[in-house]
Amino acid sequence: MSGTLYLVATPIGNLGDITSRALEVLKRVAFVACEDTRHSRVLLEHFGLAPETVSLPAFAEGQRAGRILDRIAAGEDCALITDAGSPGISDPGERLVAEALERGVSVVPVPGATALVAALSASGLPTGRFHFLGFLPRKGPERRAMLEEVAQLSATLVLYESPRRLGETLADLLEAWGDRRACVARELTKVHEEFVRGPLSELSARYGAEEPRGEVVVLVEGRTGERRWSEEELRRALEEGLARGEKLKALSTELARRAGWSGQDVYRLGLNLKR
Repeated sequence: MSGTLYLVATPIGNLGDITSRALEVLKRVAFVACEDTRHSRVLLEHFGLAPETVSLPAFAEGQRAGRILDRIAAGEDCALITDAGSPGISDPGERLVAEALERGVSVVPVPGATALVAALSASGLPTGRFHFLGFLPRKGPERRAMLEEVAQLSATLVLYESPRRLGETLADLLEAWGDRRACVARELTKVHEEFVRGPLSELSARYGAEEPRGEVVVLVEGRTGERRWSEEELRRALEEGLARGEKLKALSTELARRAGWSGQDVYRLGLNLKR
């Protein structure tokens, strides 16, 4: 009979957050697939575990998933763990799970800590609905397109970011979404856990001047119930701005934020007016 692929959540900082079920699974599986075996060995040894480990880093998931699934199909149980949190959530695992299901392998989640939920619960922002963006594209059209895509959502927006790029990203969010309420959650469950709450303008200024340490989650309030401008109102504002000599790109970004339209639609309307 085929074995089972277990997706085992591990602590995001505080080792006390591991579940008894996670330890039970890690103890009895035939082998453990790790994002980084060196990192995971510290966790496993802390709990007195010494299973066989194989490496499954994100950059090689496509090449190594097949060998792992061959072993499971032959009857061995495997636990997938990442460096922290739940496998497959902005971490290796998504492709492995998809291929496992295609091959008829049983996939069982063993839930536990995840940074996005921990940050959301204590952010002070609405929690009834949220939209998770993972890591934004680094630069260029893909990044702008994603920010525009979610600009009109009323759900709280949650994303992960590197501390090195935090200041730049907050400035981009301010430009794309306007000065909304936001929260930067850092080093969750660890000794230096910190929540910094305030408008995007303040957070952008703070982290533009200082680079924080540790893992970061950024949370931003969704669009509030402001009235969306009609096309005629938007057309009139575009005509007035162009008549003042404003550049269409900058004008479109500003009007999109105020009018509740996507930047692409405003820019397209502006091009038609210029023609």
